[in-house]
Amino acid sequence: MDDFDDDSFNDVLGSMEMPTAAKQPKVVEVAPPATTVAPSSSTSSSAPSNPVPAKPASNPHSVLVHSKQRGNPILKSILNVPLEYRDDIIPDYVVGRTSCVLYLSLKYHNLNPDYICQRLKALGKMYELRVLLVQVDTPEPHNALKSLTRISLLADLTMMLAWNAEEAGKIIETYKQFEKRPPDLIMERVESNPHQKLVAALTNIKPVNKTDAVTLLQTFGNLGNVITASEERLSQVMGLGPRKAKKLYKTLQEPFLSK
Repeated sequence: MDDFDDDSFNDVLGSMEMPTAAKQPKVVEVAPPATTVAPSSSTSSSAPSNPVPAKPASNPHSVLVHSKQRGNPILKSILNVPLEYRDDIIPDYVVGRTSCVLYLSLKYHNLNPDYICQRLKALGKMYELRVLLVQVDTPEPHNALKSLTRISLLADLTMMLAWNAEEAGKIIETYKQFEKRPPDLIMERVESNPHQKLVAALTNIKPVNKTDAVTLLQTFGNLGNVITASEERLSQVMGLGPRKAKKLYKTLQEPFLSK
């Protein structure tokens, strides 16, 4: 079922409202049902003309789950955040004030390739972070994933792949747990210690690693002595060897550009 023609999405995609800028989320009450474990192909392809905002979660730490998702095996893996079932949300899961998740089984997508486009049309421009959580449950997923990647690019989606139900549940849980966390954990750490700055600078020269950089500074005492050392002397440093010494020497002897 993987070898379907992804050109069948063109008409639906052409009529979709694609987000042009980050928007404040609107959790609304709609007529079309949300995705279920085995969603119905009769899902409406249009959103209501006068959406009514849904009530906020009673617990700010809860993941909002559409009631149609009851029975989805992925919910068994969401253990560290509470769940609150609602009928008045469009996405399958709301994991933050500006974040939502649409769940899609790849097996179901192969049977109903237009379904995700209908869901996206109903979602419209709501939410800044829109995650398409795809559970890869077919032996040959490549063609289907190619089509979903194209849709994700056009509809401003972040596509996440899960290889089983447990992994899918943990992805939803993690999005909620990190909802208000600062980005420090994924940002590059800037060293404040001068010695560590020198080590970091030397490791930018491939294939010099952190151990090599520390050994060089211990052997020569400072960066100036490393720069003025001959290639032969560098090759004598324990653990460095001729190949690394040649690359290091060549890099250090190149002229530095200044404005």
